[in-house]
Amino acid sequence: MALVDLKVMTREGRLPPEVDDFLEEANARVTDFIENGKLTITGFVPSDFDIVYHTLVAIAEDNIAPGNVFCEWGSGFGAIAMLAAMLEFQAYGIEIERSLVEEARVLAEDFDLPVDFVAGSFIPRGGESIVELHYTGEHSWLSSSADDAYPQLGMGPGDFDVVYAFPWPGEENVIASLFDEFASVGAILLTYGQIEGVRVRRKVVKR
Repeated sequence: MALVDLKVMTREGRLPPEVDDFLEEANARVTDFIENGKLTITGFVPSDFDIVYHTLVAIAEDNIAPGNVFCEWGSGFGAIAMLAAMLEFQAYGIEIERSLVEEARVLAEDFDLPVDFVAGSFIPRGGESIVELHYTGEHSWLSSSADDAYPQLGMGPGDFDVVYAFPWPGEENVIASLFDEFASVGAILLTYGQIEGVRVRRKVVKR
């Protein structure tokens, strides 16, 4: 696999007021969405927005990524993509559950954040065999039978400089393998896990 881990020095501290206000509202909407049973699938859990935000700040300020095009794979409410937009990334989100896409679009519009969300699968064409090889679970968000999201965006996975994902246990390898296969050399994979925290990797040329 042509992915190498990067050490990213974050400047943790108080969030900017506009970010704090946004996350307060985003968290409130996520909580309401979950508690009122508006989701038609099970297993939706949001990321730790604060720690991912601080990592995105470091990626932006230290010019770690080759460019500023960002995509959130499995974007849910889209809060991470919106945080990226606040940091002047050109941000996109791909989510298989349409109800979450609708919520993300409303939240982005309410905060005037230019993020393009589409409903569909982030698994690129040709990635089905990778999912079958590395993943044996049954979660629908790793389905390759849903609409292909990339034509809707007019982009491909190789167009993104930073990809963010929150893999469930057992999904880390498939996410990394898909990125390794389809991302451009130099692109950054940012993942968050509830146990290991934030991980930053770069795709390099295979030796």
